[in-house]
Amino acid sequence: YNEQFERPSSGINAEYGAIDEDGLQENCRVVGTRFLEGFNELRAAHEFVGDCRGQGLFMAMEFVTDKTTNNPLPVYMVQAIMEELKDRRLIFGRGGLFGNCIRIQPPMCVSEEDAEYTLAMMDEVFTEFSEGKIDVEAFNPNK
Repeated sequence: YNEQFERPSSGINAEYGAIDEDGLQENCRVVGTRFLEGFNELRAAHEFVGDCRGQGLFMAMEFVTDKTTNNPLPVYMVQAIMEELKDRRLIFGRGGLFGNCIRIQPPMCVSEEDAEYTLAMMDEVFTEFSEGKIDVEAFNPNK
């Protein structure tokens, strides 16, 4: 917004036009819905995946020690999971009051194929974590 002339600048108008022309808002709705469905599938499949939430392409997944108490998974374990995801070309942000949530904010042009790859890699890493195949103790500051 250009305050000097009290009207949107031409650059902003062009950006909004591209969003409309490329169907990016609809893409966010479709791919975001698939991501959230996939997150909930991962929640059902893995005991340490707690709450999954999001809207559009802004989503988060909480890691817990167990689903009955919802106690947060220790941060060093979350870091180990995130490192394994990074090794598979996936970068997540970490958040939450206890640092036990991962966040994802892909670009508006993310494809359904990208979502499927991401969900498949997350399932692979989560399975390895559950089976003790990830060296979480390498991230433990108290070892």
